[in-house]
Amino acid sequence: MTSDHAQPGNAGAEAIRILLVEDSVLLREGLARLFDEAGYTTVGAFADAVDIVERVRSASPDVVVMDVRLPPGFHDEGIRAALELRRAAPEVAVLVLSQYVETVYARELLADARGGVGYLLKDRVTSLAEFTDAVRRVRAGGTVLDPLVVKRLMATARDPLAGLTPRELEVLELIAEGHSNTGIAERLVIGTGAVEKHVSAIFAKLGLADSGSGNRRVLAVLAYLQRG
Repeated sequence: MTSDHAQPGNAGAEAIRILLVEDSVLLREGLARLFDEAGYTTVGAFADAVDIVERVRSASPDVVVMDVRLPPGFHDEGIRAALELRRAAPEVAVLVLSQYVETVYARELLADARGGVGYLLKDRVTSLAEFTDAVRRVRAGGTVLDPLVVKRLMATARDPLAGLTPRELEVLELIAEGHSNTGIAERLVIGTGAVEKHVSAIFAKLGLADSGSGNRRVLAVLAYLQRG
């Protein structure tokens, strides 16, 4: 386990505090440098998830970036720690990094529908801008999923919601990846008004009334992935 350390961050950048949990020394140090370049501050970097709640309470991060498979067993220590953290410190966002598409783990992370969570694949994190944007989005309460994770979750869902049109399914997939309505419009080369109509139709077909909680986007993804 490495000792707690901080990076200064770049002047003028959004002040996001990161606690990093990754057993690979090279990746851990590389991510810390990456966060520094983005102007974020690494308030702790560890090789295991032991006492994760206490570490978080001590360091007060905004986001915890954590591997799924960690010492001592390299099985699911990271995801169990992430779930524990979601219960104990719901105000802290969690971004999980994994070498594998673990659909069960992804579903568990999404189960409370609160947002502020992400699941990305390590070997597909190739862009500094995209990765740091994912950190920013989960910090803001969004849900960010690697596109491959979304596709695997869709493939294992028992009911693909045949009631949605192909375009609505496409919009819902982009929602699951964490894109805003504006981002979806850019991806699909359509107007934001059209996206808003598709999103409203999705909510209506899934029976998601506006409760004022702001979680309908996450609930729509959950309904899509877990309905059966």
